[in-house]
Amino acid sequence: MKYHVAKDRLAYTGEQLRSNFAYLLFGVIGDSIVAFGGPCDVKQTEMVDIEDLKAENRIYSDNMLHFIVEHHDTDLEKGVLRQLLLVNIVKDLLNEQLGDRVVSRSHTDLFDGDSKLSISVATVTPVSSVIHFGINVSSLNTPVKTKGLADYSIEPLTFADRVVRKYVEEVDKIYKTRCKVKWVE
Repeated sequence: MKYHVAKDRLAYTGEQLRSNFAYLLFGVIGDSIVAFGGPCDVKQTEMVDIEDLKAENRIYSDNMLHFIVEHHDTDLEKGVLRQLLLVNIVKDLLNEQLGDRVVSRSHTDLFDGDSKLSISVATVTPVSSVIHFGINVSSLNTPVKTKGLADYSIEPLTFADRVVRKYVEEVDKIYKTRCKVKWVE
């Protein structure tokens, strides 16, 4: 599993949630997690979550920290479990950095009280499972009440580096755990 944190800003529109995004844009081939900062504006035509489509939700932020994960298997349930792993990693690292249990998780969303911090979705392509997780950097001009990393004085790219490294570490531990057990009859 490889990772990359991009220094250049990139807008997330939903079209980035596709197979081989990390390879095509950053040269990272294989299972990967990449992070980049930039605005978020997902149009209805790019939305994957049917509940958001039906509710005609607007997914928008002036500035988010985005993570795109790709694993080269097409098991959606496994993809959703990996999504939950990523969400919990972000929650734990935020609370660790804040020195308190400020951030809570409701399924795949993070909150501080009634302020939403993140968006997330997992889906599959013909060749892989993919995840997008975005956490607000700025809480300005969002369609719902939010908080962002700036509200906690957290530098986004430094935080992104911690997240991607921890995700790779946890996935590696899962792989090793699978390999160290024997089967039972």
